[in-house]
Amino acid sequence: GVSGSQCQQSGSLLVSNMDRIGLSTDASSNLRLLLASQSPRRREILDMMGLAGRYTAEPSPLDEEKLQIELAEKKYSPHDYARTLAERKAHASAVDMDMPSDDEKVILIIGSDTIVDLDGNIMEKPKDESDAFDMITRLSGNWHQVHTGVAVYAVGGGRKVVDETKLLFSFTDTANVKFASLTEHDIRSYIASKEPMDKAGSYGIQGIGGQLVEKLEGDFFTVMGLPMHRFSRELSNAIGLLGI
Repeated sequence: GVSGSQCQQSGSLLVSNMDRIGLSTDASSNLRLLLASQSPRRREILDMMGLAGRYTAEPSPLDEEKLQIELAEKKYSPHDYARTLAERKAHASAVDMDMPSDDEKVILIIGSDTIVDLDGNIMEKPKDESDAFDMITRLSGNWHQVHTGVAVYAVGGGRKVVDETKLLFSFTDTANVKFASLTEHDIRSYIASKEPMDKAGSYGIQGIGGQLVEKLEGDFFTVMGLPMHRFSRELSNAIGLLGI
């Protein structure tokens, strides 16, 4: 059982702080969330967390392709690459945003990026069906890593909390994934579904692509696009520190 003293401690997860986040339609709310992403999968995860109606989603204005080339030239590790992309996505949205007029109001901007890493080689979204076939063939029968970087910036709050924009936290969460040994027919049939075409590593674990996965070590949601548990803990801690 859980002792009384344990029950009295303040919660460390977002579920304990949900009431501090205002509805996205409530202009009087002091704390609002913005997801700097177009990803339907990340919106789905936020909704699953109970945040439906408590955030808005807008794609980041970041030139992602240009940054990917820059990071590749700097030879970032896949782990740092995912976190840096998440930070830059959130920062680009923060800089682009109008400051809240009220000193008490704070907007938290969530940036995230997911990459597939096979033996240290980064796999982004496929350029075409031939590229998708090549990626899935290389993943077939092997373990690979999926890194999801997450970053949260705060905008507003007057001088009490932040000067213009402030990085509250960023991290990379990693899961290990083992693909089954796939036949060429399996791979071509999966590509024909069109599901791989907008996904890092050319598969989506939460869709048809889940059939390709034999084993998983780590957070399923990290592979889907946003590590639910770690994000919940980090965001809850950040909200507590902001004292809103």
